[in-house]
Amino acid sequence: MLFPFISVIIFKENELKKLLNLFPKGEFFISMAKKENKSVAYGADQITVLEGLDPVRKRPGMYIGSTSAAGLHHLIWEVVDNSIDEAMAGYANEIWVNLEKNGLVSVRDNGRGIPVEKHKMTGVSALETVLTKLHAGGKFGGGGYKVSGGLHGVGVSVVNALSESLHAEIHRDGKIWEQDYKIGIPQKNAKVTGKCNDSGTTITFKPDATIFTELDFSWEKILDRLRQQSYLTKGITINIKDEREGEREKKYRFHFEGGIKSYIKSLHKSKNVKNETIFYIDKDINKCKVEVALQYNDEFNETMLAFANNIHNPEGGTHVAGFKSSLTRTLNSYARGHNLLKEKQDNLSGEDAREGLTVVISVKLPDPQFEGQTKGKLGNAEMKGYVENVFNESFAIFLEEHPKEAESIIGKCILSAQARLAARSARATILRKGALEGVTLPGKLADCSSRHPEECELYIVEGDSAGGSAKQGRNRRFQAILPLRGKILNVERARIDKMLANNEVKNLVIALGTNIGDQLDLEKLRYHRIIIMTDADVDGAHIRTLLLTLFFRYFEPLIKNGHVYIAQPPLYQIKKGNVSKYAYDEEQKDNIILEMGGRPEDMEIGAESDTEENLSIEAQEEAKAEKEKEKEESEKKKKNSKIGIQRYKGLGEMNPEQLWTTTMDPENRIVKQVTIEDAAAADQMFDMLMGNNVAPRKNFIQTHAKKVTNLDI
Repeated sequence: MLFPFISVIIFKENELKKLLNLFPKGEFFISMAKKENKSVAYGADQITVLEGLDPVRKRPGMYIGSTSAAGLHHLIWEVVDNSIDEAMAGYANEIWVNLEKNGLVSVRDNGRGIPVEKHKMTGVSALETVLTKLHAGGKFGGGGYKVSGGLHGVGVSVVNALSESLHAEIHRDGKIWEQDYKIGIPQKNAKVTGKCNDSGTTITFKPDATIFTELDFSWEKILDRLRQQSYLTKGITINIKDEREGEREKKYRFHFEGGIKSYIKSLHKSKNVKNETIFYIDKDINKCKVEVALQYNDEFNETMLAFANNIHNPEGGTHVAGFKSSLTRTLNSYARGHNLLKEKQDNLSGEDAREGLTVVISVKLPDPQFEGQTKGKLGNAEMKGYVENVFNESFAIFLEEHPKEAESIIGKCILSAQARLAARSARATILRKGALEGVTLPGKLADCSSRHPEECELYIVEGDSAGGSAKQGRNRRFQAILPLRGKILNVERARIDKMLANNEVKNLVIALGTNIGDQLDLEKLRYHRIIIMTDADVDGAHIRTLLLTLFFRYFEPLIKNGHVYIAQPPLYQIKKGNVSKYAYDEEQKDNIILEMGGRPEDMEIGAESDTEENLSIEAQEEAKAEKEKEKEESEKKKKNSKIGIQRYKGLGEMNPEQLWTTTMDPENRIVKQVTIEDAAAADQMFDMLMGNNVAPRKNFIQTHAKKVTNLDI
């Protein structure tokens, strides 16, 4: 798999589309409501009160986001986060995570252990209270934690509610306490089962198969998450083990004394850096902690990772705002003070100051205010000033103490400013001539007639031959076709002004209508589904990779908002008489052949095996006759089956009707939706595969070459 950080959602659109075509927006639900009103009285008896953990089982998506793979892994994050909170409070320094047999997961720490004494308000043990009551925990001002990530107190109780079984083992005050649960219901009271001379909590759970659509934990995803947590919690040790059936036992141990400074070093392992010395500051201010590490590289993109209490904030927040303003101000002040900016030159913009920057911002605070349960954005106003003050003072000292590196950073920023002006000019030229000014669309674009973006699709097609078939086979009302001539520019190695000079990229920018980069406006997107359709060969995969690089670097909001897809053309056409079916992989091909009355082995050209040299002449003659007989029977079966197989190596091999039926018809096609699970991992992968540094790319290819299963040679 070329991009392990890009996840895909595979789906057929026919049922949903039929439903939506039957009912205008909202009408379906209104009609259902009206129908129910005729037969059911609405009174106090119809008001349902969900108690305990019932709301979690009834609406799991409200608590863990989804019941797919993302929600499944969220269970592990919730339990691990409790152990991380113990470590941040200074009571734990080691965590163990085991993927066990039979779908079990165990998380253990050497913290204080969840309290087990009777809780005054609930009348049951504190352990049972924490595991069965929503919004119950030591993070609401009771003095249990000064800093924590789990603020809503629903973490481990949600895991309990969504688990087929859960076992809690507490080591505390020289005793071992245990308690079992099934779908959130305690099976017995917590009781002492032994003695111990350590402390800590072990939670072992098995996700409920009736809740989750997927039960297979991703080893790579777990490793990435726990590695990140190890970076963010300096000095902690996290052990991960995979003991699942059918898996080779794997073990990892993470420990980073450098914290986020080590994180920066890891993110830059395949990049050429501008300042060899990584800037790092860790300072307490008004009961809060501000930790920042940064380093510049010679590329054109910025990587900014923000965390509050170890929770990733992909949408930034006040701590990010404080950092950005302070960075730009400090660099301009240093550049003016050391005559690195000429008098007539404008100040560096924020965009100039962040080109090629990799930074990790981690703050810890007692009462963080996030936007919603997803915690995507920090809202505490005071953190802006705290980060500004801490970073401004320490970074100014860093620049003074490292003059050569400071000069290199400022030089990089000045080049960025010059390129920005050139790009602005190039962009303005394109847009003046382009669709955004209402003049003309690219000549090769076969546009659709609909002017409603939500129903429109843009197919980006490889080559004029496939483009011709697509134009003839499409539904002209809502499907537009843009053929590409050859391979587009690798934007990982080019500035935006050079990129916009490339005709294929320029045509795509104009066709989309959104503008590009920091000026991208989603409201002006002309097509809500952008579908990359390339051949199922090496060149097609390369073109698809180049396009994904373009979208990730300059149209990232399109991916995040679910607008980018990959078409899945079939690999085979299997025919028997007038019946024709299509297969998208080898397994499907074999199944179709069986359905048609043939056998997969009959469809292959057999190769004769060698006779053994030590056989007698008579035995060799008998073996030869037997083989001839088998060969005749095989040929007879093939002739009788009359099953023909065509292997498609390019879209151009399909006529317009076939292309429509297999790849473009919303009722039959299969498409993959491109999503970004981990922006940092995505950035590293694009940089390694598409950047200038050859050695990491070569190593990646050598390591993963044997995993390729669909390569035609």
